[in-house]
Amino acid sequence: MPLLDIRNLSIEFDTPQGRVRAVDRVNLSMNPGEIRGLVGESGSGKSLVAKAIMGILNERWHVSADRLRYNGVDLLSLSAKERRKLMGHEIAMVFQEPSSSLDPNDTVGHQLHESLPMDDCDVSFFKRKKWRQERIKSLLHQVGIRDDERVMKCYPHELSEGICQKVMIAMTIAYKPRLLIADEPTTVIEAGAQEQIFKLFRKLNQLNDVSILLITHDLAHVENWTQTITVMYCGQTVESGDTKQIFKRPFHPYTLALMQSMPHFDNKLSHKSQLSTLSGCVPTLQHLPIGCRLGPRCPRAQKTCVEIPKMEKVRGRYFSCHFPLLDDKRNDK
Repeated sequence: MPLLDIRNLSIEFDTPQGRVRAVDRVNLSMNPGEIRGLVGESGSGKSLVAKAIMGILNERWHVSADRLRYNGVDLLSLSAKERRKLMGHEIAMVFQEPSSSLDPNDTVGHQLHESLPMDDCDVSFFKRKKWRQERIKSLLHQVGIRDDERVMKCYPHELSEGICQKVMIAMTIAYKPRLLIADEPTTVIEAGAQEQIFKLFRKLNQLNDVSILLITHDLAHVENWTQTITVMYCGQTVESGDTKQIFKRPFHPYTLALMQSMPHFDNKLSHKSQLSTLSGCVPTLQHLPIGCRLGPRCPRAQKTCVEIPKMEKVRGRYFSCHFPLLDDKRNDK
């Protein structure tokens, strides 16, 4: 049974011009111990999917799905109290903006103390304070913070965004969740420490069987650290499958365009050459094109693309395109 099972997830919000659908019939499934990447341009709806799983979208958002289950539990049918019991212990999320997630009126040390679960504490009441201090020190060291005493005495505004993000990751892994959602977890972290964070995630995955949903723009991290991948464009899923297979031969033109936009430092790259990009820009949600949403930008678009493409399955991969790159030699890497 999948640990996370999402079928036809749609997320809408109200505007003065009417209701707008930001996420349209997204499918996503994760097995226990799986590391899945969720990629796409900014505004494609990746973070909205993560927040819908966590149940933290406010009342202006309308979430509907044929299935939104975690470990067999229907998340949409849970009350707010039941949802809070599940989040943190079973499902945890690392957010993009750590400064907005931490309490600005409280020290980092006190927030870490409050976030620690006591389930693993097997010492007497009088030794719990020391146990908490040692546990917090260990968590901070795991995410690359060595000056733990100074950091614990500081308020969030006194620390850099990178340090705040490391603190958020430490608070997230403290509960040892079964599903970890990492939304751009290393964007504000210095390059030298990013590898350490991903090694920590891999260790959690291998030793504790933690499933990880990695949301990122960095395709190099997706290629190196994930097992499966889901590609989103303009609120829809365009392709999903095994990471190695997709990077070797993508079926959807948008997936190929994403990979071609990555800089390749080889002898074939001429001096001062421009990166390969798709023409145009992502359409606004209020003025979506009919049929395939990539149509106005797609180099393979034809008259048939005015119709909505169906999700197809070929060689264990899912994609939605009228003219996929199944036998296109230009797709060879």
